[in-house]
Amino acid sequence: MQARGPTLRQAQARRANGPTGKRAHGRTGVPFDSLCPLPSTGSGQAGQAGPRANGTMKTPEQKIPDLKAIYRDYDAAVEGFKQKAVCRPGCAYCCTHYGTVDMTTLEGFVIRKHLASTDLSKKVRFQKRIKRNRRAKERGKTDICPFLSESQHCSIYAIRPFSCRQLYSLRDCDGNGPTVHRQAVELARSTVTRLQRLDDTGYSGHMSFILELLNQKAFRRLYVSGGVDPQRVAVFGKRHGIVINRWIAGDR
Repeated sequence: MQARGPTLRQAQARRANGPTGKRAHGRTGVPFDSLCPLPSTGSGQAGQAGPRANGTMKTPEQKIPDLKAIYRDYDAAVEGFKQKAVCRPGCAYCCTHYGTVDMTTLEGFVIRKHLASTDLSKKVRFQKRIKRNRRAKERGKTDICPFLSESQHCSIYAIRPFSCRQLYSLRDCDGNGPTVHRQAVELARSTVTRLQRLDDTGYSGHMSFILELLNQKAFRRLYVSGGVDPQRVAVFGKRHGIVINRWIAGDR
């Protein structure tokens, strides 16, 4: 059986409905609006479900191999499905018309680390595009991915977030959105849960919102150290529909 993915109109409608804890790409978690007061832990204290290294909480840097392993597991599970995809280099419908591209803070951390290693001119160009994308999304508009190149190729393909990795289509989109196997949709949902459990000191939300959160020095310092304090980012979280990974549905 096949399940047609959400069209642009459907994706925009979901976004207009505000944070619900279940987002356009299957992200689950607890929106900031549903938690008051918000508990916190200090720097380095462990979350509820995160993996540990030598008895201590893993830092984002230490979690990167686990992130890659989750990607590999998903790729192996859907390899047979994707062999029937019509997607090809330069086909950028999902990068230009799809609604919300969510990711975890860990995925944003990886992207930010990559951007730090690029030359200054590229870095400035990406920063301008990310800012434009963020402002468009804050107005409820759809904007092209800030990492889509002029040749319609992904500039960060090797480290693209899972929201992008899971997308493929069995038919040309032609304004109707991707058509995928129902089994692949279920695999994607379970993979999202794994990603959020891995990043249990972080958050999930639209790409440019998460990157903006990581640009905040105080938040970044706490996150990199392994600490978590949702209260510190509550205003930003409520405004931008961010969800808290450590309280995934069923894990609270």
